[in-house]
Amino acid sequence: MEYTTGRTPLSMPNTLSDVLNHEDVAKLTEKENQHKKIAAILEGGKIHSERLPILDVVFDRLVRLLTTSLRNFTSDNVDVSCARVTSVRFSDYLNAIPLPSLIGVFKAKQWDTPALITIDSQLVYSIVDVLLGGRKSTQTTSRAEGRPYTTLERNLIERLIAVILTDLTEAFSPICAVDFQYERLETNPRFAAVVHEKNVTMKFVFKLEMEDRSGHFDIVIPYSSVEPIRDLLIQNFMGEKFGCDQIWEDHLADRIREAEVSLEAALPTEVFSLKDVLSWKKGSQIVLSSDMQSPIHLRSQNHQLLLGKLGQKNGHVAVKVDDILFGKNGEI
Repeated sequence: MEYTTGRTPLSMPNTLSDVLNHEDVAKLTEKENQHKKIAAILEGGKIHSERLPILDVVFDRLVRLLTTSLRNFTSDNVDVSCARVTSVRFSDYLNAIPLPSLIGVFKAKQWDTPALITIDSQLVYSIVDVLLGGRKSTQTTSRAEGRPYTTLERNLIERLIAVILTDLTEAFSPICAVDFQYERLETNPRFAAVVHEKNVTMKFVFKLEMEDRSGHFDIVIPYSSVEPIRDLLIQNFMGEKFGCDQIWEDHLADRIREAEVSLEAALPTEVFSLKDVLSWKKGSQIVLSSDMQSPIHLRSQNHQLLLGKLGQKNGHVAVKVDDILFGKNGEI
């Protein structure tokens, strides 16, 4: 397109290449690619809880268990719900903890990994009020400015955390055997830094409602803490079977039945003195106390499988099975 100014016609640039040379365009493209790579790295560092579908099932089970346990614990009508599930970096979570709060540090014994339970002040005073017989119509008062939690308040919250950890252990039982053990109670988030600040954590927020009282607590599990059972948690939940594939199980059972097993037939054990053993030479005869009616043990890989008697069949040495030893105690 051309415009006339009265002297010479002026032409407007049609493309970016008319303004920038190839070197400038290459630099802009390179910077754009770098920004995309950085964005991809940052997005890749985020771990979303929906990638672990079985973990959601575990915490749904925890809600049901806590509803019963906390009703027994408080002797009151308690409703428990999982308000939200988010992924957050550990440093961001510690900085966002509303103060005052009580932070319980616990550990998965079998995994040797730490995690946190954070009880907000509203739930602290609601639990204390309920356990000490406060009136239902009494509103929970806020903590006095600058006053630390008393020993009584801390002890009652430790009992609450013990109930939560017991149910959390039970919630994980269909997946794996793990014991969650309480370690300590902190009021300063800096002293609850159990993992590196850049670690990604899964934050489960639970809401408790008791008549006109309520409160929240968080369970924060670093993603690295569940790494030992990650293969179990990424399965798809199918009823109560937790991702089991019946077709694959049947196929595996058929293949196991076709496996070859080597059997050893052993006579009853004899005891000899070291003097007799040292006197043995080539051609020595060793007299055994066993006879044709003595029991013969059939074993494989040092596992006792069958018990029988020695005999012959078609000119071959044979064993007649009198008793089956495996499977009696639920094991082979």
